[in-house]
Amino acid sequence: MTSTDLNEFPRAGFRRRFGSWIYDVLIAIAVYMLAGAISFFIFNLCIRYGLINMQGFDHPIDLQRSSLLFSVFIYGWNIAWVSFFFVFFWSRTGQTLGMKAWRLRVQNQDGTRITKMTGIKRLLPTLLGLGNLTVIFDRKNKLSLQDRITNTEVVVLSLEANKGRL
Repeated sequence: MTSTDLNEFPRAGFRRRFGSWIYDVLIAIAVYMLAGAISFFIFNLCIRYGLINMQGFDHPIDLQRSSLLFSVFIYGWNIAWVSFFFVFFWSRTGQTLGMKAWRLRVQNQDGTRITKMTGIKRLLPTLLGLGNLTVIFDRKNKLSLQDRITNTEVVVLSLEANKGRL
């Protein structure tokens, strides 16, 4: 498909974006939980091998919760993996799994694939999906907050264009 073919799809409205968001939230929760399990496993290994002192706590979770450093590290690790999930799929194919199910794709406004840096820039204004609420008030252009900031758009693909691997 050429860039001009990609530019012919209509922009997605709020309902379709919201449906995709529901799917992706469930996947993001699973990614967060898996990253959390891995980070806590590593944290426990560090305690077991004496790299981290228990400081008188009976359980590792008590140590983690009492320490701003450990909490920032563990929760930061989890959020980084969720962010990686979105940026990876947005920059690779323009579609997360939820977007694929709802036939949506994020792309530059000229129809080209977004870069990893653009994906990272989309993360913060997305505000856990709340940035899409601006689509409700912009029925003409159907651009979300993150679309406006990064000069991107979310389009609805045809059945044929949506086929293929992620």
